[in-house]
Amino acid sequence: MTKAWGRQRLPFSQAILGRTTKFVLGLIILLTFSQAWVFPMLGDIGDPAASGLIRTLFFPAYGLGLVLLVASPGKAIIAGLRQPFLILLMAVIGASILWSIAPDQTARRAFAIYATTLCAIVLAADRTWTELVELFATTFAVLICLSYVFSLLVPAVGIMHDLFPGAWRGVWAEKNLLGGNMTLGVCVLLAAAVLSPTRRVVWSVFAGLAFLLILLSTSKTSLVAVLLGLGAFGFVLMLRRGPIASIVMTWLAVVILGILAGLVLLAPDVFFDLLGKDATFTGRTKIWQAVWRQIEQRPWTGFGYGAVWSEEGHWGPLAWITKQAGFRGRHAHNAWLEQWLGLGFTGLVAFVLMQLQFLLGGINAAYRGIGGILALPFFICYTIICITESVAVIYNDFRWVFFTAIAVKLFWPDENTSEPRALA
Repeated sequence: MTKAWGRQRLPFSQAILGRTTKFVLGLIILLTFSQAWVFPMLGDIGDPAASGLIRTLFFPAYGLGLVLLVASPGKAIIAGLRQPFLILLMAVIGASILWSIAPDQTARRAFAIYATTLCAIVLAADRTWTELVELFATTFAVLICLSYVFSLLVPAVGIMHDLFPGAWRGVWAEKNLLGGNMTLGVCVLLAAAVLSPTRRVVWSVFAGLAFLLILLSTSKTSLVAVLLGLGAFGFVLMLRRGPIASIVMTWLAVVILGILAGLVLLAPDVFFDLLGKDATFTGRTKIWQAVWRQIEQRPWTGFGYGAVWSEEGHWGPLAWITKQAGFRGRHAHNAWLEQWLGLGFTGLVAFVLMQLQFLLGGINAAYRGIGGILALPFFICYTIICITESVAVIYNDFRWVFFTAIAVKLFWPDENTSEPRALA
């Protein structure tokens, strides 16, 4: 009897919840953090972060994250400890309450980013690469369907009419959100097509639908990002074709990166044209300059996590940024400036080091493991989006969940060592 039971014994987390239950809970968490439900509810009435009702609706996702944590606490703790720079980043966020210009807001938003990050860790810690990627892919499949439904059947919501008439925005507030999210979606769905051969056709079709949404959003930065991501995807696939192909592809990658670096340094106008931007990045340099002037006021500490963009004082940093930029922004339109503004130099360094750890892990996985098929294309797309959008260290945001979960998984290998054969 004991022997038979031993043969059927499941991991503790699966024994409590079951594989299907874990999948459903993870899907609910990701769809909640996608914020695809916020804009259809609120429309253009204001900032969702300022709505108490909207904030409350994220609490079920926090609760489900705790359920997953309780089901498998050991794995989540050990996996999280392998991200020292993430821990440092979270520590700086908590410490910023002490010097924040709005300590109550920083405390509330620090709790939210902790809960969001915890969800990312537990999603990655107790899943194989294939399970994690399919969870992500299913999330994007649902969002793709919703975006087409709203854009085709409810165009007042799904299509922009004032600022960029005719541009699709799906279930988000503006076109760049749709384009950026679908850029990450293409990376996820193509990885799922490779890692899940039995559903390859399904995930490939959804990847094509996501690419079409990028075109319909008219977001040129997203288009450039996804094309580079596709190049990285092809690069990782070619590495699997033998040592000669690996050497050739590595040489080509070095040459292409050198050409891109030279293009940025020696012919910036051509680089801007490729991104579909002028030299001001569609006016973003104005807000970058205004943000930089405020960073100079507190370069080491910043103004506190999440404290700048909703601070209403007449002499606070937001008032000066608005005056100098000529418009009121909702973020710095650059992920690195955003961290420096809110968390100071230490927070910026922690985020950059976390990115570097992600990159090195992604490169290693591209040559040796299974995760590179997602990690390297995702990193390239995510980093390009970071140039013009503040998509990093954002509470209640599934882009941060994806980035953190992949970063964690890169240094938390699968227990099933035979799984890399899926790439054959």
